[in-house]
Amino acid sequence: MNILEELTWRGLINDCTAMDELAKRLENGPITLYSGFDPTADSLHLGNLVPLLALRRFQLCGHRPIALAGGATGSIGDPSGKKSERQLLTKEVLDHNIAKVKVQLARLLDFSKDLPNPATLVDNASWVGPISFLDFLRDVGKHITVNSMVSKESVKARMGDEKSGISFTEFSYMLLQGYDFFHLNQAENCELQIGGSDQWGNITVGTELTRKKAGNTVYGLTLPLITNSDGSKFGKSEKGAIYLDPEKTSVYRFYQYFVNVDDRDVIRFLKFFTFLTEEQIKELEEKHAANPGAREAHHALAREMTNLIHGEQATEDAITASKILFGGGLDGITENALKNVAGEIPNASLAQDKLRSEDGYLLLDAIVDTGLTNSRGEAKKAVKEGGAYVNNQRVQDMGYRLSATDVHYDKYILLRRGKKNYAALVLA
Repeated sequence: MNILEELTWRGLINDCTAMDELAKRLENGPITLYSGFDPTADSLHLGNLVPLLALRRFQLCGHRPIALAGGATGSIGDPSGKKSERQLLTKEVLDHNIAKVKVQLARLLDFSKDLPNPATLVDNASWVGPISFLDFLRDVGKHITVNSMVSKESVKARMGDEKSGISFTEFSYMLLQGYDFFHLNQAENCELQIGGSDQWGNITVGTELTRKKAGNTVYGLTLPLITNSDGSKFGKSEKGAIYLDPEKTSVYRFYQYFVNVDDRDVIRFLKFFTFLTEEQIKELEEKHAANPGAREAHHALAREMTNLIHGEQATEDAITASKILFGGGLDGITENALKNVAGEIPNASLAQDKLRSEDGYLLLDAIVDTGLTNSRGEAKKAVKEGGAYVNNQRVQDMGYRLSATDVHYDKYILLRRGKKNYAALVLA
């Protein structure tokens, strides 16, 4: 299966500047392609994954991917899909974001020099920065008409809004992105740019500029913007965007996001985001249709995605944390898995000397102090009725006192009231 066939069965092709010509070009040998990622935050999020994983798919098929971190374009802001002007980032924030995003881009592509098609990571600030404003107007601006720029959807929508409008700064964004394509064509023999469907206008400026300025035919291919079946935005949760950085979105929450996707979305997402084969996905689809309650497809999706972004050990820790939060024991738990659990539930700080004191720390007090109950009376009731747990072990001794033997990894004690109410004591 060639790369276009692969993208087609996965439902990942939205539009292409010249599909038949591109197909013929790909038949003649590997192609160099790129996709850009503006560092608007200090982490990529799930919405960035479709083009990033598409670069990886091309690389696995023998083509050479370039991941572009937008140090220059990120300082301007893409108006595509935005109803109002972006907040311009300071140079310090932009530099910080670029450093973080570059690490994430590098994690999902293979940069091994012994490959015939190693990935390349570039920053467009390196070639845009030295160009003067006058040179840019003369060498780039003269090749693209304002008429064509105004007709782009990203601009047209904003120009129709008299209140917000569009600044010259954001209006010029497509020229910068177009110049990126021209530059990479000249410097790296890059012939294809890929991006989300909202990038169509920006991409076609690049194909036009490269044709006019260099006389070269290059191609643009867009991928669909992913939405959930209920119409909501993919990659969003109650707590906001799902980020690839575990400091912003814990591995546990990342894993749970995919476990809990709508039944109508799970097979689509397996095609969009995993590298499972057509046969493997078809098998999961059949199992899902026969017994959706088993959620086998959901767990496969969550495991594949978490492995891909965070690695196998982090995935196992997230799965262990999930089991614990559904009442599983703590035997064999890793420190990172316990940290995952503590990060997802209410917790209270506990001084070391409180456990070392002669009297210890009465469980009834701990239950109240962590907010599992509002009063000592409720705490007594929970213990008496068998609804109090220490490290998921039921405790019915009204006088039970927490001690050092209850502490895991010299730091954590897990408390629970009833089936689902958890809290963690974290030793200071």
